[in-house]
Amino acid sequence: MHELALTEGILSIVTSEQKKSGFRRVLEIDLRIGEFSGVIPSCIEEFFPLVAKGTAAENAALCMKTIPAVFACSDCGYEGTIERHSACCPQCGGTAIRMTAGREFYVENLVVE
Repeated sequence: MHELALTEGILSIVTSEQKKSGFRRVLEIDLRIGEFSGVIPSCIEEFFPLVAKGTAAENAALCMKTIPAVFACSDCGYEGTIERHSACCPQCGGTAIRMTAGREFYVENLVVE
């Protein structure tokens, strides 16, 4: 599962920020997860306590928010959502669409003390 590696990456960010800022512990980690990122939030939640044990992030709350997928159509200029399994623009029916948001996965904010 790549979620274990992603969870370890979250902890790496926490450790790096702790070295820079010198905070004592992390109270909350705000994550942003794109709708089409392929990340399974429940797996991150499951792995996090194991990975964070004994670190400044132990017992930190995970606050995960989903970034909805947004598509842009080169044919008509439409920008917005499309049906989950559609490959066509809902406005003009064209296929010249590209995803402009929804694949992200990042740490947005750390709440520390």
